[in-house]
Amino acid sequence: MANGIVRVPEPINEPIQAFGPGSAEKASLKKRLDQMLAEQVEVPVIVGGQEIRTGKTVETVCPHDHGHVLATVHQAGAAEVEKAAQAAGEAWKEWSEMSWEARAAVFLKAADLLAGPWRDTLNAATMLTQSKTVFQAEIDAACELVDFWRFNPYYMRQLYTEQPGSVRGLWDYVEFRALEGFVFAVTPFNFTSIAGNLPTAPALMGNVVLWKPASTAPLAAYYIMKLLEEAGLPPGVINFLPGRGSQVGNPVTARPELAGIHFTGSTAVFQGMWKQIGGDIANYHTYPRIVGETGGKDFVFAHPSADVQSVVIALVRGAFEYQGQKCSAASRAYIPKSLWKRVRNGLEREVGDIEMGSPTDFRNFMCAVIDEASFDNAVSYIDHAKSKDEFEIVCGGEGDKSKGYFVQPTVVLSEDPRSKLMQEEIFAPVLTIYVYDDADLEATLELCDTTSPYALTGAIFATDRRDITKMAAALRHSAGNFYINDKPTGAVVGQQPFGGSRASGTNDKAGSMMNLLRWTSQRSIKETFVSPTSSAYPHMSEE
Repeated sequence: MANGIVRVPEPINEPIQAFGPGSAEKASLKKRLDQMLAEQVEVPVIVGGQEIRTGKTVETVCPHDHGHVLATVHQAGAAEVEKAAQAAGEAWKEWSEMSWEARAAVFLKAADLLAGPWRDTLNAATMLTQSKTVFQAEIDAACELVDFWRFNPYYMRQLYTEQPGSVRGLWDYVEFRALEGFVFAVTPFNFTSIAGNLPTAPALMGNVVLWKPASTAPLAAYYIMKLLEEAGLPPGVINFLPGRGSQVGNPVTARPELAGIHFTGSTAVFQGMWKQIGGDIANYHTYPRIVGETGGKDFVFAHPSADVQSVVIALVRGAFEYQGQKCSAASRAYIPKSLWKRVRNGLEREVGDIEMGSPTDFRNFMCAVIDEASFDNAVSYIDHAKSKDEFEIVCGGEGDKSKGYFVQPTVVLSEDPRSKLMQEEIFAPVLTIYVYDDADLEATLELCDTTSPYALTGAIFATDRRDITKMAAALRHSAGNFYINDKPTGAVVGQQPFGGSRASGTNDKAGSMMNLLRWTSQRSIKETFVSPTSSAYPHMSEE
């Protein structure tokens, strides 16, 4: 790079397109959707910039129309992991020593490509293979991923400017090195933006990456890889390994070059990986950095002073947007008895108006859950509620998987605040509500804090600032992302860094400088300008 202290363009959150009737963006996206529906894409493994077709394939279908095949995906295994590790090792030196400005340029260009010519492709792939509505796809696959790729370079430069002080005669500074080895990125089906951020955040900091995308969402991930190639990412920096978790994950975590894990997915899988790494800790060249965001049993807690309509809308949007398949989705709620009748009436009205179907029909509020296993799991919880006297089905309660994996938005009333449906993550459009006596506010806050093992997101609704302060204090450790008079979903890069603790993860805050810090290994450097010429110290000149 030319001499100069280079500034990264100050990031601004990507504007959300409205896709209103007759709009140019709607016509353009509709055209891309039609194109994708008319083709079947062959998705290869990509290692060192080379496409590999293993011949071991699985089909990717539309969850809302599971007879429609969108892609054939080649599966990676131990042999491809071996090649990917070698390719990453070969790319490591040049990439890790490349100037930070050059690395930043790759992802800044990727952001502009996604905001422009790639926008329809990523949105359409997310809508069709992950069954997201147009709005849910736009805020995820386009806007949030653009934000990651614009904000992270800005944060990187900020991080690099964090330097120690120096005294006269010395110059002290810190170098932010890449990790020695590779980072293993394991990404989920539910957010294309997370699929793009988990491999690229470590790569931005000079690391090389082995990336296993979710088996149920490989198509959008494949297009991200192709976009990054167009943005100038060198071969081998990120290696794309679609495949089953055990077939890819086990050989990856067994390798001594493993330097880090960047994970979003289930709590059980993350804990299993951590246990495996702990058992093999003596075999690694370095202690792996483990960063994970896992599950949630996210809450909405209404104070008796809460505005009823605000609570109702927060519950409907928080619980049922993207079929509840967000780790941040509202899954349990605590409603005071004095408000329950009005809240119930509002929920019945709003849920009754929800349209569910294909994402290609922009009038729909909900689509299908991701696959048959998710459908069966959701229905099992609903059936459990139907079979027990302690529950009442307020809304919904049915499912149909004959053509697509559709589960009705379901509201369940639980008499037991520690029932199965109040504790366990369901990851589906199922909201469980406990109605508490107004006088039991403090005890119910404690219930909210202690009922679930998770601590990802939560929301409170109240009017008086004194009540808000008390409730926030009582629930301080119950959520890493905490909302006041708003739904517990929709974190925005640069505004609400995302992550939780307890069983919800390591809380390393994706979309912030703190996350990038995990992908560096600092070297402190002390330079002495005039070195000592004698071994004696002044105190030694007299007894």
